[in-house]
Amino acid sequence: MRIADCGLRIGVAAAVWTLGATSGTAQSLAQRVAGAPDGAVRFAFAARPGVTGDGHRTIRWSCEDGDCGRQLDEGSSRAPCDTGPVRVTLTVRGGTVRAAHVAVGAQRRADGTDLGRVPSAEAAPYLLALARAAPDRVGREAVFAAALADSVSVWPDLLALARDPAIARETRRAAVFWVGQAAEQAATRGLAELVDRSDTDREVQEAAVFALSQRPADEGVPTLIRVARTHRDPEVRRRAMFWLGQSGDPRVLAFFEELLAGP
Repeated sequence: MRIADCGLRIGVAAAVWTLGATSGTAQSLAQRVAGAPDGAVRFAFAARPGVTGDGHRTIRWSCEDGDCGRQLDEGSSRAPCDTGPVRVTLTVRGGTVRAAHVAVGAQRRADGTDLGRVPSAEAAPYLLALARAAPDRVGREAVFAAALADSVSVWPDLLALARDPAIARETRRAAVFWVGQAAEQAATRGLAELVDRSDTDREVQEAAVFALSQRPADEGVPTLIRVARTHRDPEVRRRAMFWLGQSGDPRVLAFFEELLAGP
């Protein structure tokens, strides 16, 4: 996952996951996908407020009054954008998902099997179940799509994904990123816990440090200062120091002055 000033770029390549049973409302969607003929299987659901796209390669989120805080932009930054829906295209062979692609906006292609619009409350659990068992790139795209779903709070599930060492690493890092994009203050508390856990590998801890740097200053900065001051891993401390240095927050300058002054 490469994150630039203006957005997030997520590549899509072939990967394999065999569909298993899921619980609740996601079961019916899983069965419909698994039972579809080989080829492209598409479904759509409502996007949360502030999410727009051109139906193809450009997706923006955190949009308000024409300004967007983040975007995945593999096309033109001036591409026209619709406010939804989120469109997921899965490549399926023998009931197995081999690739995934996420778009937002008007439909550009009509080949394959179209499952139509599904409720966000059905799509998100299915995508999270897919992410839990899928290899990196399918899982990463499933996390991305679930994070865009309207009227569904997915960050607790994303934290659970990020904490599970059995899940593909890129999926876990994507989960951490999207927790950092969540609006709830509780997400910041969860990210801090993730950084502190001794059973979390360094790359995921570093992703959590970055996600904390994207939170509002009153939430992220105090936690990053604590990580930079006390974390047992010097590399994680270094990453926290780096992101603190980008913030321009006066509390950070005071912390740096304290360190430089020494005992």
